[in-house]
Amino acid sequence: MKKTQKTNKEKESNTKTRTKESEIFASCSFSSLGLHSTLSEQLQERLGFEAPTLVQAQAIPVILSGRHVLVNAETGSGKTIAYLAPIIHYLQGYNPRIERSHGTFALVLVPTRELCLQVYEILQKLLHRFHWIVPGYVMGGENRNKEKARLRKGISILIATPGRLLDHLKNTSSFVHTNLRWIIFDEADRILELGFGKDIEEILDLLGSRANESVEKGKSSEFQRQNLLLSATLNEKVNHLSKISLENPVMIGLDNMKMQPDSSVNQTGSLGSDVDEDLDYSIKSVNSSSGDYRLPAQLVQRFVKVPCGSRLAVLLSILKHLFEREASQKVVVFFSTCDAVDFHYMLLSEFQWSPYSQFEEELKQMFLKCKTFRLHGNMKQEDRRTTFSAFKTEKSALLVSTDVAARGLDFPKVRCIIQYDSPGEASEYVHRVGRTARLGERGESLLFLQPIEVDYLQDLEKHGVSLTEYPLLKIIDSFPLHSQMHRVKKFVSLESHPWVVSLQRELESYISAEPKIKKQAKDAFCSWVRAYTAHRGDLKQIFMVKKLHLGHVAKSFALREQPSLVGKAFQNQSKKRKRDLKQKQKGLFKKRKVASKT
Repeated sequence: MKKTQKTNKEKESNTKTRTKESEIFASCSFSSLGLHSTLSEQLQERLGFEAPTLVQAQAIPVILSGRHVLVNAETGSGKTIAYLAPIIHYLQGYNPRIERSHGTFALVLVPTRELCLQVYEILQKLLHRFHWIVPGYVMGGENRNKEKARLRKGISILIATPGRLLDHLKNTSSFVHTNLRWIIFDEADRILELGFGKDIEEILDLLGSRANESVEKGKSSEFQRQNLLLSATLNEKVNHLSKISLENPVMIGLDNMKMQPDSSVNQTGSLGSDVDEDLDYSIKSVNSSSGDYRLPAQLVQRFVKVPCGSRLAVLLSILKHLFEREASQKVVVFFSTCDAVDFHYMLLSEFQWSPYSQFEEELKQMFLKCKTFRLHGNMKQEDRRTTFSAFKTEKSALLVSTDVAARGLDFPKVRCIIQYDSPGEASEYVHRVGRTARLGERGESLLFLQPIEVDYLQDLEKHGVSLTEYPLLKIIDSFPLHSQMHRVKKFVSLESHPWVVSLQRELESYISAEPKIKKQAKDAFCSWVRAYTAHRGDLKQIFMVKKLHLGHVAKSFALREQPSLVGKAFQNQSKKRKRDLKQKQKGLFKKRKVASKT
C-alpha cells in the first residue's frame, strides 16, 4: 500500500514538474529559440504552431548547437518538427545557396512507408518559402528506377525506409551523399523491432557514421556530421544504436537521467540479434524492463473485461455508442493480424440490422453510420497511401488497422484508440495509444481484455501505466432493444444481457448467410489463434492458448460452427508429437534391450 502511495506521489510530482516546464516554454517563440524568422512564420501559417511544444523548446537549441542528441519523449509531442526545423534553418542560410547537384545533406530514417510519406508532407509545407531546398523520399513498394532518377537530379533532404536506402547506397552510383551532414533515426525503437538492425549497421558503415569513426571517414565532407536519435521508448537495442551512432550526446526528455560515455565499452555488438548478455550500455541509468513510459496527462486510459464469446458484440456496441455520442470524431481500432482487419472492415462496412423488429427486413439500416477505412501491411502501396490520406482529411471516420498505424503516424483529431487485440509488449501499448491526445488535445484509449488476461494490467503497471475500468454495463443498458428500453437486473451477466444476445444472434445470422464474409471470418479466426500463440517471454503466462475455449473464440468472429479445422490441426499436431515421442521411447527401449543381450 505504501509503495502504491509513493508511486502515485512520484507521478503527481512528475506531472506537476512537466506542467510547470510546459508553461515556461509556452511563453517562448520559435524565433527566440534561434530559428530563422521566415521558418518560424511557416511553422505558424502552414502547420498551426503558435508556440513550440516542450520537446521542441528543449531540443531545437541543442540541435542548432551541433551536438549529437537522443530524444526520448511521449508520442504526439512534436518530435518531427524538433529535428526538421533546425536542419532547414541551416540549409536556407548557406551562402552560396545549395543546389540539387550538391546531393543529400540530411537523411531521415523511418520504419514504415506511411511515416515516410507523413514526414515528407510536413517537410513540403516547411519548405514552401525555401524552394531551392529539395525534399524527397525512397521506400519499399515504390518504382526503384523513378527513385534512381530523382536521386540523380539531387535530393537535399531525403526521407527513407532502411531497406530501400541500403539498396540505393549499394547500387545507385548517381546517389551523391558526400555533403551529408545529418542522419536522423526517427522512431528508432520501431525501426529495430521490424528487424532493420543489420541494415542500420551496414548503412552507418557505408556512410562512415559510426561513433568515433565519422570524423575519420567523413573527411570528404566540409561539414561536421551530426546524428540524432528519437524514440518514445528505450530498450537494449535502442541503447546500443545510440552507443554506436552518437558521440557524447545530449539527452532530452529523460527525467534525471544522463548519458554516461564510457571509453572502455566494447562497441562491436550487433543490433540484429537479441542478446541476453549484460552489456555495458552507454545509457547506464535506463532500465528498459521496468522504466516508466511517458504518456500525455490528458489521455484517459481504460480497460474493459469481456468474455471471449461476447467480444464482437461488445466492440460494435462501444463503437455505436462513441459515434452516436459525438458524430464528428475519429476512432482507431487495432487488431493483431491482417486477416482480422479485413474481416472486421468488411463486417463494419456492410452489417445492417433493424432497431425496431428483427422480422422487418425492409427497415434494416447500417449498424454503424460512419465511414470505415482499413490499413495493414499486406495492402498494395497505392491502397495504403489512399487510406492514409483519406482518413487524415475525414472529420468523422473509423480506421481498423494492424500495428502498421501504431508508430509515428499523426492522424489529426483522433478521439479514441481501441486495442481490441492485446498489444503484447508494454512499449507497443504506448505507441498505439499515442495516436490520440496529441499536441495537448484530449483523447481516450480502451483496452479489451478477457477475464483470463487481466494480469496484463499488472505488467503495464510495472511501467507506470495504470488503467481504470470502463463502465460497460452502463453503456449496454443504454441501448433500446427493438425500440423498448430493457430493464436488466444487476446480477445478469454480460453474456446473457438481452442486447448482447440479440446483437450476437443478428451477427451470426448475417455471417452464415454471406459466404464471402464467412470465409473471411474463418481466415481471421485461424490467424488470430496463430497470433495468440506468438506472445513472447513472460506474456506467455498471461496469454495462454491452452486456456482459450476455441468455440468461444469462433463466436467472437460470429461463427456458429465449432472451429473443427483449426481444432483438428491442433489435435493432429499434439497426436503426432505423442506418436513421435512413443516411437523414440520404443526405439531407445529396443536399443537398450539389444545392448543388454550383447
